[in-house]
Amino acid sequence: MNMNLEGGNMIEMGGDELLEAQSHIWNHIFNFINSMALKCAIQLGIPDAIHSHGPNPMPLSLLLSSLQLHPNKTQFIYRLMRLLTHSGFFILQEEGYMLTNSSYLLLKDNPYAVSPFVLSMLEPTLLKPWQFLSTWFQTNDRMPFETTHGMPLWEQMRKKPKHGEVFNAGMASDAMLVMNVLLGKHKDVFKGVESLVDVGGGTGTMAKTIAKAFPQIECTVLDLPQVVANLKSDQPNFKYVEGDMFNTIPPADALLLKWILHDWSDEECVKILKKCKEAITSNGKKGKVMVIDLVVFNTKNEDSIETQLFYDMLMMTITSGKEREEKEWAKLIKEAGFGAYKIFPILGLRSLIEIYP
Repeated sequence: MNMNLEGGNMIEMGGDELLEAQSHIWNHIFNFINSMALKCAIQLGIPDAIHSHGPNPMPLSLLLSSLQLHPNKTQFIYRLMRLLTHSGFFILQEEGYMLTNSSYLLLKDNPYAVSPFVLSMLEPTLLKPWQFLSTWFQTNDRMPFETTHGMPLWEQMRKKPKHGEVFNAGMASDAMLVMNVLLGKHKDVFKGVESLVDVGGGTGTMAKTIAKAFPQIECTVLDLPQVVANLKSDQPNFKYVEGDMFNTIPPADALLLKWILHDWSDEECVKILKKCKEAITSNGKKGKVMVIDLVVFNTKNEDSIETQLFYDMLMMTITSGKEREEKEWAKLIKEAGFGAYKIFPILGLRSLIEIYP
């Protein structure tokens, strides 16, 4: 019989309980292997190779010959595929591999591919701060990213443009997927809108798509000079504006903030939202703010809740922000001077939050 400490006293724990506890810990230790295996498959081009093979299962021998591998490494691919098959990225059928819904989203030619997002989130620059999480808890640094790299994420991307490009590509790929859902099932959210500003909209994927789908809407992307200074518009109802959302936001009927507010502290969010209110109430108008972000615990799916909590830890580690429950969103919205809001849980892990003056 084995023993466990509880309240300073030893209690009995059977052999099965001991092994179950060990397994639980091991699964958490090695969770990162799923991420690294997925990244490896994307970098090797495995999903695209299987897709190119056609509708029939692709035998391992053909998969090996289609990849650029060192001859001494072909013997190891089946082990990578065995894990990714177990994880639900591939199906092994008739001694060959086929894609799943998840791996279709990893194809390079898929307009809604999430592979750029995978690669951006698994960049060594973003992974390293996790090694210093406990150190950060014992310092006065704002975030583990700063403890690790000596500067905030946004400053680091400004100084190292290549890192910024990878990050922006990841955000752009996610924007395409979100817009596909919004325009496919929820076009009404843009009803009556004549002008829209995508606040912190990066390279403009969201706003460009909206401008194309709704020619009557004048769309603007507001972002920092280092992001948009050299970008040109090829659509008559779309433009870029250099600026800082903490200082001023161009007036519009609707403002869109996708994955923006979760990057910032409560105090910073209130400042941004106050600028948003000024922008949608100028000239006597009453527009709306459209926030696409997580509302923690707004799903009954336990896997989704875990992902939401993962994301909250990510925000704590690489930014000064956080993921928020509804009561936290309500507090921010009230402090910024808005009168009402409504949450639409229509984007999987995330929600559309409409905020009104």
